[in-house]
Amino acid sequence: MILKATEDIKKDVLKLFIERWNTDFMVSRGKVHYVADLESLVLIEENRIVGLLTYTMENKEIEIVSLDSFNEGHGIGSALLEGVKEVFLHSDCQRLWLVTTNDNLRALRFYQKRQFTITDIHLNAVDHARKIKPSIPLTGYDNIPIQHEIELSYFKLTSFSKSR
Repeated sequence: MILKATEDIKKDVLKLFIERWNTDFMVSRGKVHYVADLESLVLIEENRIVGLLTYTMENKEIEIVSLDSFNEGHGIGSALLEGVKEVFLHSDCQRLWLVTTNDNLRALRFYQKRQFTITDIHLNAVDHARKIKPSIPLTGYDNIPIQHEIELSYFKLTSFSKSR
Protein backbone atom coordinates (compact mmCIF):
# COMPACT_ATOMS: atom_id res chain seq x y z
CA MET A 1 0.00 0.00 0.00
CA ILE A 2 1.35 3.44 -0.98
CA LEU A 3 0.90 6.18 1.61
CA LYS A 4 1.85 9.79 1.91
CA ALA A 5 4.14 9.88 4.94
CA THR A 6 2.57 11.19 8.12
CA GLU A 7 4.65 12.75 10.90
CA ASP A 8 5.00 9.31 12.55
CA ILE A 9 6.13 7.68 9.32
CA LYS A 10 8.53 10.57 8.59
CA LYS A 11 10.67 9.44 11.56
CA ASP A 12 11.13 6.07 9.88
CA VAL A 13 11.69 7.79 6.53
CA LEU A 14 14.52 9.86 8.01
CA LYS A 15 16.12 6.75 9.50
CA LEU A 16 15.89 4.82 6.21
CA PHE A 17 17.17 7.79 4.22
CA ILE A 18 20.23 8.11 6.45
CA GLU A 19 20.86 4.34 6.26
CA ARG A 20 20.64 4.45 2.45
CA TRP A 21 22.48 7.73 1.76
CA ASN A 22 24.67 8.18 4.90
CA THR A 23 23.27 11.69 5.33
CA ASP A 24 20.01 13.52 5.90
CA PHE A 25 20.18 15.60 2.72
CA MET A 26 20.63 15.43 -1.05
CA VAL A 27 21.98 17.99 -3.48
CA SER A 28 20.49 18.57 -6.91
CA ARG A 29 21.11 21.53 -9.19
CA GLY A 30 23.12 23.12 -6.38
CA LYS A 31 20.22 23.05 -3.95
CA VAL A 32 20.29 21.22 -0.61
CA HIS A 33 17.19 19.15 0.14
CA TYR A 34 16.84 18.00 3.76
CA VAL A 35 14.71 14.88 3.99
CA ALA A 36 12.84 16.26 7.01
CA ASP A 37 11.55 19.09 4.79
CA LEU A 38 10.46 16.86 1.91
CA GLU A 39 7.17 15.21 1.10
CA SER A 40 7.41 11.43 1.05
CA LEU A 41 5.52 8.52 -0.42
CA VAL A 42 6.16 5.12 1.09
CA LEU A 43 5.21 1.64 0.00
CA ILE A 44 4.43 -0.53 3.00
CA GLU A 45 4.25 -4.32 2.98
CA GLU A 46 3.73 -6.35 6.14
CA ASN A 47 4.07 -3.21 8.32
CA ARG A 48 7.48 -2.45 6.83
CA ILE A 49 8.58 0.31 4.45
CA VAL A 50 9.88 -1.41 1.32
CA GLY A 51 10.08 1.69 -0.86
CA LEU A 52 10.49 5.42 -0.45
CA LEU A 53 10.11 8.39 -2.79
CA THR A 54 10.86 11.92 -1.60
CA TYR A 55 9.86 15.05 -3.46
CA THR A 56 9.40 18.78 -3.20
CA MET A 57 6.79 21.05 -4.78
CA GLU A 58 7.66 24.62 -5.69
CA ASN A 59 7.24 27.05 -8.57
CA LYS A 60 4.54 24.86 -10.14
CA GLU A 61 6.98 21.96 -10.38
CA ILE A 62 7.49 18.72 -8.50
CA GLU A 63 11.08 17.54 -8.14
CA ILE A 64 11.68 13.91 -7.25
CA VAL A 65 14.64 14.07 -4.86
CA SER A 66 15.10 10.36 -4.17
CA LEU A 67 13.58 7.01 -5.08
CA ASP A 68 14.60 3.91 -3.17
CA SER A 69 13.35 0.36 -3.45
CA PHE A 70 14.54 -1.89 -0.66
CA ASN A 71 13.60 -4.98 -2.69
CA GLU A 72 14.50 -4.24 -6.30
CA GLY A 73 12.89 -5.95 -9.25
CA HIS A 74 9.43 -6.27 -7.67
CA GLY A 75 7.74 -3.14 -9.04
CA ILE A 76 8.22 -1.04 -5.92
CA GLY A 77 9.98 1.84 -7.69
CA SER A 78 7.43 1.76 -10.51
CA ALA A 79 4.54 1.87 -8.04
CA LEU A 80 6.04 4.82 -6.17
CA LEU A 81 6.71 6.64 -9.42
CA GLU A 82 3.07 6.12 -10.45
CA GLY A 83 2.07 7.49 -7.04
CA VAL A 84 3.99 10.73 -7.53
CA LYS A 85 2.69 10.98 -11.11
CA GLU A 86 -0.83 10.93 -9.63
CA VAL A 87 0.10 13.73 -7.24
CA PHE A 88 1.49 15.64 -10.22
CA LEU A 89 -1.50 15.04 -12.49
CA HIS A 90 -3.93 16.22 -9.80
CA SER A 91 -1.92 19.36 -9.04
CA ASP A 92 -1.53 22.65 -10.86
CA CYS A 93 2.16 21.85 -11.38
CA GLN A 94 3.46 21.96 -14.95
CA ARG A 95 6.47 19.67 -14.69
CA LEU A 96 7.58 16.59 -12.76
CA TRP A 97 11.35 16.28 -12.86
CA LEU A 98 14.45 14.79 -11.31
CA VAL A 99 18.20 14.75 -11.58
CA THR A 100 20.44 11.72 -11.75
CA THR A 101 24.13 11.42 -12.47
CA ASN A 102 25.82 10.32 -15.67
CA ASP A 103 26.95 7.00 -14.16
CA ASN A 104 23.43 5.88 -13.19
CA LEU A 105 22.51 4.06 -16.37
CA ARG A 106 19.87 1.96 -14.57
CA ALA A 107 18.03 5.12 -13.50
CA LEU A 108 18.28 6.59 -16.99
CA ARG A 109 16.72 3.40 -18.43
CA PHE A 110 14.10 3.21 -15.67
CA TYR A 111 12.81 6.75 -16.10
CA GLN A 112 12.92 6.83 -19.90
CA LYS A 113 10.89 3.60 -20.03
CA ARG A 114 8.29 5.45 -17.94
CA GLN A 115 7.84 8.44 -20.27
CA PHE A 116 10.47 10.74 -18.76
CA THR A 117 12.55 12.69 -21.27
CA ILE A 118 16.12 13.93 -20.90
CA THR A 119 15.63 17.69 -20.88
CA ASP A 120 19.04 18.95 -19.82
CA ILE A 121 22.59 17.88 -19.11
CA HIS A 122 24.51 19.96 -16.60
CA LEU A 123 28.18 19.40 -17.37
CA ASN A 124 30.51 19.12 -14.35
CA ALA A 125 27.64 19.95 -11.97
CA VAL A 126 28.70 17.20 -9.57
CA ASP A 127 31.97 19.07 -8.91
CA HIS A 128 29.85 21.90 -7.52
CA ALA A 129 27.66 19.48 -5.56
CA ARG A 130 30.77 17.96 -3.95
CA LYS A 131 31.60 21.39 -2.47
CA ILE A 132 28.32 21.12 -0.55
CA LYS A 133 28.41 17.35 -0.02
CA PRO A 134 32.02 16.08 -0.09
CA SER A 135 30.87 12.49 0.47
CA ILE A 136 29.77 12.17 -3.18
CA PRO A 137 32.21 9.60 -4.60
CA LEU A 138 34.42 10.31 -7.59
CA THR A 139 33.33 7.15 -9.38
CA GLY A 140 29.99 5.40 -9.42
CA TYR A 141 28.33 2.46 -11.09
CA ASP A 142 30.65 0.40 -13.32
CA ASN A 143 33.59 2.62 -12.28
CA ILE A 144 32.20 5.50 -14.35
CA PRO A 145 33.45 8.90 -13.13
CA ILE A 146 30.54 10.85 -11.60
CA GLN A 147 30.69 14.27 -13.24
CA HIS A 148 27.41 15.43 -14.73
CA GLU A 149 23.81 15.86 -13.66
CA ILE A 150 21.22 14.64 -16.14
CA GLU A 151 17.78 16.18 -15.80
CA LEU A 152 14.72 14.20 -16.82
CA SER A 153 11.18 15.57 -17.03
CA TYR A 154 7.66 14.27 -17.30
CA PHE A 155 5.00 16.63 -18.64
CA LYS A 156 1.23 16.60 -18.58
CA LEU A 157 -0.29 15.72 -21.91
CA THR A 158 -1.74 18.71 -23.69
CA SER A 159 -3.73 18.94 -26.86
CA PHE A 160 -1.72 19.98 -29.86
CA SER A 161 -3.25 21.68 -32.85
CA LYS A 162 -1.96 20.98 -36.31
CA SER A 163 -0.58 24.00 -38.08
CA ARG A 164 -1.51 22.71 -41.51
